[in-house]
Amino acid sequence: MRVPAATHVLILAGIGLAGIAVTAGALAFVDWGGRSGDLSVLPETVPVRLVVEGRPKTLWVQPYELSVAEWNVCHEDGGCDLKLRSSTGADPARLPATGLNHDDAMQYVRWVSERTGHSFRLPSAAEWAEMAKTVMPEKADPIFDAPELSWASAYVLDEQKSRTLKLIGSHSRSPDGIGDLDGPVWEWTQDCYSSNIDPKHCPAFLVAGEHVTTIPFLERDPARGGCAVGSPPAHLGLRLVTDDEPPTD
Repeated sequence: MRVPAATHVLILAGIGLAGIAVTAGALAFVDWGGRSGDLSVLPETVPVRLVVEGRPKTLWVQPYELSVAEWNVCHEDGGCDLKLRSSTGADPARLPATGLNHDDAMQYVRWVSERTGHSFRLPSAAEWAEMAKTVMPEKADPIFDAPELSWASAYVLDEQKSRTLKLIGSHSRSPDGIGDLDGPVWEWTQDCYSSNIDPKHCPAFLVAGEHVTTIPFLERDPARGGCAVGSPPAHLGLRLVTDDEPPTD
């Protein structure tokens, strides 16, 4: 799926009219006469210089995955259906928001874009891979060389990796200041698994983590099944990006 890098915003003039922000193929309703411009819920971002498909660009990226606390602000405001709880008793501000399907992620994208008046989106799979290339480990050598035993190599190696959910900031940090890309939370992207399908009707999207794989859009617990390629992700979460520098005051 190819999406224009630029964010197009249409502002309808007149009293009581609203604007519609169109970004990454998704519509985010922006009520310019209401609560938009609330910077108290503006996500922290850092600028990252990327080269995607041969084109240089600057993307503003959340340095860590969305937290449980950030998610629940959306829930309490009526923008997100699901209420998340910290099963480990950890500080919700320091725990990644997980157990989210693609529809959940888009609820947050629409809510935060409307509330702040700034258009956010999910990254593309290509953008995510470019951000993560300095922190992702090299693929381990297979334990069994025979092609018919490749599944066994993957099983043994995958079992050695921790799938335990840890606090935000517990994993590697890229030179650009992006953390936890190599953690057990796999992140939803904006990419439908097929470029031939309208994203509005896409049944499965790409998620990025140890590798890029396809997950049905309503799947919240990939450990139960639903991962089409490779080992199933341990947890599903999200990280926001934006093509334009967010406001600071």
